[in-house]
Amino acid sequence: MRKKFKFYTEYNQFYIQDKNYSGDTSDSEFWSEKAYNYRLATSNDVLGVGTQSYGNIKGEIEILEKQAINVDFEQYDHIVEAGLEIKHNELQVADCPTNNIEVKIIVNNGKYRVRVYSSNLSSVLEPDLANDIDDDYYRIEVWPDEDMERKVLKQYMNNMDRETLPLS
Repeated sequence: MRKKFKFYTEYNQFYIQDKNYSGDTSDSEFWSEKAYNYRLATSNDVLGVGTQSYGNIKGEIEILEKQAINVDFEQYDHIVEAGLEIKHNELQVADCPTNNIEVKIIVNNGKYRVRVYSSNLSSVLEPDLANDIDDDYYRIEVWPDEDMERKVLKQYMNNMDRETLPLS
């Protein structure tokens, strides 16, 4: 199952979450320095996706039976993944800060791996301002998996990131 999305979000982030998630997205540990650098904040049942643009976000989410193995890493600027636990049979994509549900997908309860591919990040000239010409794009793949660890598979680095990117 694949669903496209396009919505308005603020604070350079949106959420992927369980229907009745319990994680606290306002906790300073959720958006820690590591989470900010990885462009993915994690809690057991909610993930925060860091976006390049502030405002209009577009992308797609796809539920897979298993991990995609033939990925062309060259076509993406940043790739990160982490685990997400679903306890209420519904995976959601929501905006920030109002948590409006933009996408709902019925899934089985259990643990899932969520991979976020970010592309066209350099198209965003003003990351702190809403702009209709931003062309960043977010492809999300979700499949059943017990691995809950956050991992960066490809790190985006632009001139602004180079001096503030401690990955260890």
